[in-house]
Amino acid sequence: MTNRRLYIAKDKNNRLTMKNYENYALGNWIKGDGDGTPLYNAISGEQIGIATSKGLDFSKMMSYARKKGGPALRKMTFQERGLMVKKLALHLHSIKGKFYPISFQTGATKIDSWIDIEGGIGNLFTNASLRRQFPDLPYHVEGSAAPLSKNGTFIGHHIMVPKQGVAIHINAFNFPIWGMLEKIAVNLMAGVPAIVKPATLTSYLTEFMVREIIDSQILPEGSLQLICGSARGILDSITSEDIVTFTGSASTGKMLKSHPKIVEEAVSFNMEADSLNCSILGEDAVPGTAEFDIFIKEVQKEMTVKAGQKCTAIRRILVPEKLVEDVQIALGKRLTKTTIGDPTVEGVRMGALAGNEQKEEVTKKVNQLAKSQKIVFGSLEEFEVIGANKNKGAFMSPILFLNDDPFNKTDCHNIEAFGPVSTILPYKNIYEAIELARMGKGSLVCSIITNDMKIAEEFVTGAASMHGRILVLNEACAKESTGHGSPMPLLTHGGPGRAGGGEEMGGIRGIKHYLQRTAIQGHPSTITSITKQYQVGAKQNTEGPHVFKKHFEEIEIGDTVITEKHLVTLDNIEEFAELSGDKFYAHMDENSLEGTIFTERVAHGYYIMSKAAGLFVDPPKGPVLLNYGIDECRFTKPVYPGMTIGVRFTAKEKIEQEKKDEEDIAKGIVKFLVDVYDDEGETVMLATILTMVKKLNQD
Repeated sequence: MTNRRLYIAKDKNNRLTMKNYENYALGNWIKGDGDGTPLYNAISGEQIGIATSKGLDFSKMMSYARKKGGPALRKMTFQERGLMVKKLALHLHSIKGKFYPISFQTGATKIDSWIDIEGGIGNLFTNASLRRQFPDLPYHVEGSAAPLSKNGTFIGHHIMVPKQGVAIHINAFNFPIWGMLEKIAVNLMAGVPAIVKPATLTSYLTEFMVREIIDSQILPEGSLQLICGSARGILDSITSEDIVTFTGSASTGKMLKSHPKIVEEAVSFNMEADSLNCSILGEDAVPGTAEFDIFIKEVQKEMTVKAGQKCTAIRRILVPEKLVEDVQIALGKRLTKTTIGDPTVEGVRMGALAGNEQKEEVTKKVNQLAKSQKIVFGSLEEFEVIGANKNKGAFMSPILFLNDDPFNKTDCHNIEAFGPVSTILPYKNIYEAIELARMGKGSLVCSIITNDMKIAEEFVTGAASMHGRILVLNEACAKESTGHGSPMPLLTHGGPGRAGGGEEMGGIRGIKHYLQRTAIQGHPSTITSITKQYQVGAKQNTEGPHVFKKHFEEIEIGDTVITEKHLVTLDNIEEFAELSGDKFYAHMDENSLEGTIFTERVAHGYYIMSKAAGLFVDPPKGPVLLNYGIDECRFTKPVYPGMTIGVRFTAKEKIEQEKKDEEDIAKGIVKFLVDVYDDEGETVMLATILTMVKKLNQD
């Protein structure tokens, strides 16, 4: 295997020596004390180094993150953090080839490695893009203001500020890169530093990537630290503002979750644990249908990708009774084509488990499962390996079980063999399928392959409460589907019950997990000052030039244009109807108004919006480049012919925008509140328009 000795150093006499993998703590790379934990090449079985964290002061690491990394991140706005994470993603993507040879040593094939490496980097890109959904501030302003008084002088709002603690990520061995990157992307976006503890078994790959991250100097010092060895005792110094995430076994997770400091300090603890995920073949998906073929392919893929070492892998295969034999034969044929061996050898489709220790654990679980169900494909002993020694490497054949009585033989609902192992379970109808799916006691994901919309609806609504994610797969979406086992950074990744009860990732809600939501109350002007978003009732600045004459830097929140008044006429209504084609009866037929809320023909809401634009726009060329959208448009009161309207046009929020290239115009986004009011001063329409405004400084 190429690069098999990549991590074997040589002394001055050119003799091979074991590499002592290091921890990154307090701004330095530190070798732990003692003998450490041996690390092995999963393919060859040879030792490649040791890892130990003995001698590290976890309390000092926590303090360093709080005092060094935290303040640096919190000073940055969401836009700045997002650009930082994007820059890191671009850097790691440019050197992605470095990580593949090391990934192969974990037993991963090229496809497995692609998921880990480029999937992980993809998480950085996705989370970086979420900056556009946050304000240009170090903290987030959530939702809309709540009116708390009759005259509008007292309101409430919510802000979300970065927690002034540390994100402690305790990760599993199966995805040494993706597991880290999906988590730090979120805490970095929120403005919280992290200490990462990868599973020691494959920590050498995580260490290699962290070195590249640290060397890039893209992240502020103190925002990322690494523990390669044991982290026993790290929870002893946590506080209420720290956040702990754990991915691994349920037993370890429960032990950590019950730690006295977790309980005492009410520390946020997010767990992703054992998950006996299932996939259901719909009753309509019989042999000969596209859905049947999709199902077989998907199950085979989930059994063999990463040698089944995926928290989302399919462990239970739910099949209509009459199709069990068909599925067994078809799946067996595909599994037969799964060649096992050294992932660097041409034609190998499945590599090894992460190590012989893990192989022993999976073998133990297979033997437990075999007591109550029958192996119908594969063997623990008899299988071929290409390009490697099967007895030295951590190789295992795919194992397919058949359970003929899944309601009574329940080991398959309780025991997870974390490898290429799955069980076929027959069901009589969709209601049995739902019950069997729920017998997993909570999972990260399940899938149902069907082209019958009624079956899909029945299953999803019946099973959803016990699953974090459900994939409904058919021919129409199969080509673009990311598959059963692919969590997406914009969607929840976590699950109830046995799966841990956590909800990792999930778009902006994942970032919010690291923020403290606080209700604030006060006068609209005070809340405007805090949120940097104009609140109705706050002081307005009507002095100076029209806001469309101001560059981005010159506009202040609260800058307001009070427009001239406009008399709405019946002719206006009819002309707009002809121009727009909107001849809805309420605008055009006074004889049809009985039983409606209108007393006479009413002006179109979009006429009001259009006329408002005509009132507040400053026509000559200026810094405003374009208006490109409307948010939150509401028509709050009918406007009848003979009424007058005016506009209060107020700068509501400003957001910096990065230049795409050197030739791009330096600009920012300004949101304006459009408040249209009538003769009585009452609001008839509210909207927020989005404008792109040129900067004075074009550097």
